[in-house]
Amino acid sequence: MYSNIKFSLLIIFLFQLIPAFIYSQGNVNELLLKNYRPKNIYNVPHTRITKAKFTVIDIHSHPYANSKEELKTWVKNMDEAGIKKTILLTYAHGSKFDSLINFYSDYPERFDLWCGFDFTNYDKPGFGPNAVKELERCYKMGAKGVGELGDKGIGLMYCNPPAFGMHIDDDRMDLLLEKCAELKMPVNIHVGEPQWFYEKMDSTNDGLMNAFSWRLDQQKGLNLKEVLSTLENALQKHPNTIFIACHLANQNHNLENLGLLLDKYSNLYADISARYAETAPVPRYAKSFIERHSSKLLYGTDMGFQKSMYEITFRILESLDEHFYEIELFNYHWALYGLGLKDETLEKLYYKNAQKILQF
Repeated sequence: MYSNIKFSLLIIFLFQLIPAFIYSQGNVNELLLKNYRPKNIYNVPHTRITKAKFTVIDIHSHPYANSKEELKTWVKNMDEAGIKKTILLTYAHGSKFDSLINFYSDYPERFDLWCGFDFTNYDKPGFGPNAVKELERCYKMGAKGVGELGDKGIGLMYCNPPAFGMHIDDDRMDLLLEKCAELKMPVNIHVGEPQWFYEKMDSTNDGLMNAFSWRLDQQKGLNLKEVLSTLENALQKHPNTIFIACHLANQNHNLENLGLLLDKYSNLYADISARYAETAPVPRYAKSFIERHSSKLLYGTDMGFQKSMYEITFRILESLDEHFYEIELFNYHWALYGLGLKDETLEKLYYKNAQKILQF
């Protein structure tokens, strides 16, 4: 009887191994897209760039450090990567902003903190003056700019409280945006998301691996083109306010759209943060765009503070490497290519344009 039990357990064990065995033999019908991990077998250069070619100002990051020890590590990583200063987009106001100012005060030359708007009672008559007062208070506490504002089509939502239904061009925003101009506080705004997030979630979507997690194809609200129009309206209404459209205004699929706006509005800039994966698959197209608009673009990360994260951004911007992957960080299965930007372009992108905007 004991032998029968052992035999039964062996059969069960073997059946459990069958799926793994079948998969190991190359049954790709069992492979899920999320588990696809292609490896480059081309004998091509692999460049590791641990430090940027020029001094860097990271225009787009967030308060990622959760302890003084993590903050110390972050500064160490910045030193090794050549990051002179990091801009922290906090979304915060009130006591939350004050606590962040205090937390990062050990490194006043390494971090600038930007505040958020207070949209309390934005949907009630009389909104505006109190929000301006809080903005002025944050400015006196040390806020250098405002952001990241975020509108994916249903209103400004990267804030507490969110302002659903109110877009950046809303008349209720006028007092705040004019005050930003007066105080020389740039406004960083996130409009929409990459176009793949709006496309059908099916086999034709080549960004499906990432898009499905952030899908907006079923969202009721403005589409990407429409929410981009709200930014253009705000640019027209507030010509003295500096706007930074982060993530290349999510126009990676059609950079010419962004190029037209950059050419038309002197008060518009764009950062390249967190869109390296959408840029690097089309290196000639992206390089041409970046070099043509090199005076209006800013380096940013928006992906934590690990050394390996900085390195992949430098590799994409500086090298001419071909057909490499960074799936874990970017969550796409696309092959990436180095842009090999010119030194003059890198200098502007890394720090000269930011110095001009931030006036230091």
